[in-house]
Amino acid sequence: MLIKEITLFTNNILRQKEFYRHILDFELVFDSADKIAFNSGDSVLSFQYKEAVKPSHLAFNIPSNKIEGALQWLQRRVEILPDGDNLIIDFKNWNAKAIYFYDADKNIMEFIARKDLGLNSRVNFSSASVLSISEIGIATTNIEAIYNQINAIKAIPVFDGNFQRFCAVGNDMGLFILINKTAKKWFPTREEAFTSEFIIKGDYNFSFINGEIKEIS
Repeated sequence: MLIKEITLFTNNILRQKEFYRHILDFELVFDSADKIAFNSGDSVLSFQYKEAVKPSHLAFNIPSNKIEGALQWLQRRVEILPDGDNLIIDFKNWNAKAIYFYDADKNIMEFIARKDLGLNSRVNFSSASVLSISEIGIATTNIEAIYNQINAIKAIPVFDGNFQRFCAVGNDMGLFILINKTAKKWFPTREEAFTSEFIIKGDYNFSFINGEIKEIS
């Protein structure tokens, strides 16, 4: 599943611009008073101003062999969100390893190296190593209903999980992470999952506003 662009919402454009441009060293590709956008490999990460916002979860694919390099690079810039004593989390059933951190709005961000993609790199890790946006979280009270709405736009397989608590849908290139916010909290911080809003463009084009999916052209 290709994710060309994700738009998240923020009530502090300047703070997010500082974080992504100067801390993560992402290339700024659009800059206005109420919207900014950054190059994220084959994807674009955008932020649109909105007064009332809730934190979200988003992940970036990185080269399959660069998780240790990504950790060293991130540790010079942000505080890593551990799972117990583990700074690198090994998802054995996904054949992937991941690192988590907050951005300036306390969105839970993730760098994930998926072995099954076989996308290796010979150069030292940097912001230019980010391959694409690979996950967007959707917190809901009805996973099956959200899945059915996405599947009605375009057929999408269940990657892992079920409709009761947690369900990842899509593939290694791109996933919707659907969670039942009454039964599960965000990993790895175990904090409350809010129904946060976003707009996605790519293989799927829709807005998720007020807990509802609306297809866009």
